Amino acid sequence: MNASLNSMPDDPERALILSYVPYVSRSALAALLALDDALAQLLRTTSQPAVGQLRLAWWREALAKLDTAPPPAEPVLTGLAAELLPRGVSGASLVPIVHGWEVLVEEEALDGLALARFAAGRGSLFVAAGKALDAGDDPLAAAGEGWALADLARHLGDGDEADAARTAARPRLAEALAPRWSRNGRALGALAHRARMDLEMPAGAPLPLGAPKRVGRLLWHRLSGR
Repeated sequence: MNASLNSMPDDPERALILSYVPYVSRSALAALLALDDALAQLLRTTSQPAVGQLRLAWWREALAKLDTAPPPAEPVLTGLAAELLPRGVSGASLVPIVHGWEVLVEEEALDGLALARFAAGRGSLFVAAGKALDAGDDPLAAAGEGWALADLARHLGDGDEADAARTAARPRLAEALAPRWSRNGRALGALAHRARMDLEMPAGAPLPLGAPKRVGRLLWHRLSGR
């Protein structure tokens, strides 16, 4: 599977959502999102599956080594070591995020099992973030899986695989957004709300980032946790 994951350099909504995190731990979520961005960029710049697997293997090993050795001179890894390890999030616990991205390299087609593996792996970023932000009682796994699937569906555009990803994302996001989110977890809840709003857009349509309706919904979540 070779998904075209387009970058989004100007993202006012993400900057807004990061502001929901208490200042003392804001950089922890930023470091995790930087990891996700780096892995997405890896897939965008790799056309051969074998090369992609080798590059992802490097990331797996580098993340696991954060628990036993200083990080190499790589900005994402140094950020994770500085911001996540002191908050009790191990490098080994981040390896499943890489496993999730590997699904897109390994699989020729994304069936239901492949989508579930991708969602569980990439979506575990929310579980790590919840630990770092002291938001462990929020529905992190469902939110992360729904967020991962909705983002994948948007980048796949249309077709059966994109439809399957959207179909899988909706119940996960509905489960995640049913309860009230804790104050510490509301940035993650806002990411889930944004994923749900993305699913409402027609396939292939540009996202109206920063549109008043979208920003208003995110602000309401910040205030209410709903």
